Amino acid sequence: MYQTISSREARAVHDYIKERTVKIGRCIVETKHTVRTIAKEFGVSKSTVHKDLTERLPEINPELASQVKHILEYHKSIRHLRGGEATKIKYKKKKNNKPSDQMVSMKK
Repeated sequence: MYQTISSREARAVHDYIKERTVKIGRCIVETKHTVRTIAKEFGVSKSTVHKDLTERLPEINPELASQVKHILEYHKSIRHLRGGEATKIKYKKKKNNKPSDQMVSMKK
């Protein structure tokens, strides 16, 4: 009923997660992108990226984790500004794409 995996297979999965975690950490330090952007680039969820960066990376590479932590703290400190800007852009687009008030008659 249950399948068991060998320790070798488990280690391979574990190694893959470690590699991904370090790659994500390096990417965020180099690019300063947000968790959302990084998640899209790597094809994983925001939750996975966040867990990789906050829980796994400190165990794998504490120095890189420290750099990443500063970037994440910065993003957290300005998130209210980003949200406001996104809303402003959204409603500006809606206003510009609004059909004219005059309706054209389609009668023959």
